[in-house]
Amino acid sequence: MSDGFNLDLRSAEEEIDLPEEFEGHVTLGVLDGTTPDAEWLQEIEDGNVLLLAVEGDLNELAAGFAGDVKNADGTLMHFRDFLVVAPPGVGVDADRL
Repeated sequence: MSDGFNLDLRSAEEEIDLPEEFEGHVTLGVLDGTTPDAEWLQEIEDGNVLLLAVEGDLNELAAGFAGDVKNADGTLMHFRDFLVVAPPGVGVDADRL
């Protein structure tokens, strides 16, 4: 039997509290240092939610955009091996954790 777990990423979008007028989308990606910070910031500025699989040191990998997201009243939440990044006005419900 495997020590891993099965995570259905298709249901992740259901757990993100999106306002009715939300016109963005959920972007799945890998936070491993290969995507420039400016690209992640542009996604947030465009109103999109990021669900990023973290491959490496989270603090180091997110350092280039986390402060800007927080300063703009966005949300960053680390959950297991993922980082959820939401733009201002989009809540992330963690009540079931």
